[in-house]
Amino acid sequence: MLIPHPLLGLRDAQEFTYLGDARLIERPDGMAAGAEAVFADYVYLRDNPAGVHRELWFHEQGDRSWLVVTRDTVTHEIISAELARDVAMRGKGGAA
Repeated sequence: MLIPHPLLGLRDAQEFTYLGDARLIERPDGMAAGAEAVFADYVYLRDNPAGVHRELWFHEQGDRSWLVVTRDTVTHEIISAELARDVAMRGKGGAA
């Protein structure tokens, strides 16, 4: 499987380490009301979808960047890949 790295072009998936659901970027506020239950869900509950899913991949054998890869888990087709920092900045209302 080839991953289209936004800076380096196509890279073999063996260069990467898979972390899981890209929603991990959206860490809940540990000080908010009800934070214990929300944080437990964040840590332990994961979706395992069949179809299009956003995932975190770490370019361990390359530039050591984190990517958000949108991939079809049934066909393994990669739809897009973007730097996780850009995704996180958009989520916080910043410019990417």
